[in-house]
Amino acid sequence: MAFFSSSKMYPANHKTVFVLDHTPYFGISCENPIEFEFLKARGPGCLPIPPFSKSLWTCSFESAIEYCRIVWDLFPQGKLIRFIASDHLAHIISTWNLGHQHLGHITSMMSLIGVPPSVHPSNSNLDYTVLHGLKAAVEALSEPTDSQLEKIKSDVPMKLMNRGRVICITSARDDESMKRLEEIFLSGLIQQNKAAAKSDRHIVIDHCHLVIINTFPVNIESQVSNHTVRNLSVILTTEVHSVKASLIPNKLSALILEHYDLASTTVTGIPMKEEQNASSSANYDVEIYHASSAHTAILKGNASDSLAIQTQKENHEYQTVTLKWCTPRGTTGSDLHNCTCMHRITPVDVNSRPSLCLINFLLNGRSVMLEMPRKSGGKITSHLLAAHGGEIFIHTLCTARSVLEDPPSISEGCGGRVTDYRITDFGLLIRQNTLLPIKSSAADKALNATVEMKSRLNRMTRYWPLTISSTLIFNLKMYIDPLPSIITKENIAEEEVFQCKQIIRNLINLENKHESLHPLNTGPRIKGQKREEQYRTMWNELDMLIKNNLHTENHKSIHKCLLEGHTFKDEKVELDDALRELDQIGPSKPELDSQRASVIRATTDSPMSPPPLSNVASSSTSRSNISSSAPKSLYEMFLAWQKPKSRPEFAGRAGGSLVAKLYPNLKTDRPAKTEGMEIDL
Repeated sequence: MAFFSSSKMYPANHKTVFVLDHTPYFGISCENPIEFEFLKARGPGCLPIPPFSKSLWTCSFESAIEYCRIVWDLFPQGKLIRFIASDHLAHIISTWNLGHQHLGHITSMMSLIGVPPSVHPSNSNLDYTVLHGLKAAVEALSEPTDSQLEKIKSDVPMKLMNRGRVICITSARDDESMKRLEEIFLSGLIQQNKAAAKSDRHIVIDHCHLVIINTFPVNIESQVSNHTVRNLSVILTTEVHSVKASLIPNKLSALILEHYDLASTTVTGIPMKEEQNASSSANYDVEIYHASSAHTAILKGNASDSLAIQTQKENHEYQTVTLKWCTPRGTTGSDLHNCTCMHRITPVDVNSRPSLCLINFLLNGRSVMLEMPRKSGGKITSHLLAAHGGEIFIHTLCTARSVLEDPPSISEGCGGRVTDYRITDFGLLIRQNTLLPIKSSAADKALNATVEMKSRLNRMTRYWPLTISSTLIFNLKMYIDPLPSIITKENIAEEEVFQCKQIIRNLINLENKHESLHPLNTGPRIKGQKREEQYRTMWNELDMLIKNNLHTENHKSIHKCLLEGHTFKDEKVELDDALRELDQIGPSKPELDSQRASVIRATTDSPMSPPPLSNVASSSTSRSNISSSAPKSLYEMFLAWQKPKSRPEFAGRAGGSLVAKLYPNLKTDRPAKTEGMEIDL
């Protein structure tokens, strides 16, 4: 237990060492021009300021400083970071002392080191390499922190896990040089552990995570390829990322989320007044970092809703969760809310105007609700941003039932939608399958008893509807009991077989007498059904129940009795009506009538009714002297039975000349008076 507690207390991110390459190569430009002209209109004689480019050293140092800012904003204690600059020797910028864990100390010490040195003939024999810094980083990981010293000096004996991470920003020629760099680091790690085992001031490094960022100017291509996490040894894990100098901040942003288990949230739709026109406002977005556990509740919910709010961050390698700003309505940070967790936040772009406006708004005592849109429509308030003691936190609101409320009734169902569970029958099922302790001398007997109980439970629940509205036979207990309980048994006696058959015969007699069924419980599916529909549903469901329990010959005999006694008359009537309608549409032929009668007799005499339509079609088409041997559909039979109507031939086609006279009676004399009609002249 002590081992696991120490492992959680000192993870790999407890000690982080940045090794920055300070060799002359990092003094060159990154070739990424930045415009420095801020004046909109220049007066006469004003020369424009040319664009400038940062050096590789400036890009790497600024990115590392931003990495530290995010870590120290979110973790005021417990996450220690050291800086080492390497040129012809290792420059120790900071230690594990808590007084060095702030940006002011790092920037002031870096200003003393200055820019990377230039190579002169006087110092050309110096060995400028990043290996000096890597060796110093191994020694730094071997030095105990203040909290580790307290555990070492404590009276409670426990194994102290010393793990750390080294982030090295350098530049290599090719993959062979990078591989050689990793091997040298591993060799130095092993030697340091041997020396620490004999020293009182150092501790053994249990594991080290080496992250190498190979950088280069924008206008060249690197010969170093990336590789993911790879275990070089039991105590060393390495990974290499080759990026351009201008993209180091993006790479470290993706790495910090992984190293410290963080997540990104983009607050969208923030209304802010414009500086030029205070009467107008525009909507802005602000991205913040926080612990990933703040999103656990919403990401484990509905999968479609989770995918709708997750988007890929532009020009980055991670995803961000987009939540919408909810207009505050007089709420303050002191208001009580039902929260499940609370974590510190920090803005990603700390110097942007939208971030400053949001931070100042929260620090003034206001709180902001964040809404999560749903794909099915609507929205839900999922998070709250509020400040406490000068620090801003994100609160995960409880979107489910509160533990302070009364527990929901089982009749309400999931989300209050299902209200007709078979609660009484489920309680009876539990009582019938309750497991009780037994005394058994042999373990195999107990194992066999467990297997038998699982088989029994599986057998009794093969067909067990959950709701009242989804079943009919379990609502007709006065008609079919005790058939459901008998049919689920493993073995049935002869008396029980006779009893089940008698129940089936009684149901058949009720149907023949046209008596309606009266279920005990009426659900939305059963209410308002006609007598024929009730019997059809009852027979189909009873057939399904018995077919799922054909364990022995006695079970099969009960099913055979059902098939022999009930012949599915409703489905035969539908087939008979369909054939009768076809007879009325097509011409009446005695031979077809006799053929259809034979087809009907052949199908209704079988317990499996109706037969496949292809059988009926094939028999009908063969008797109708149709030349095709393939089965015909009902539509094809209908077209075949239709007789085309006879029309008189057009006069133009009747003669040999294929010419018809247009208006042949046009010049004939018209009578002066037509019968039934008078014309006034």
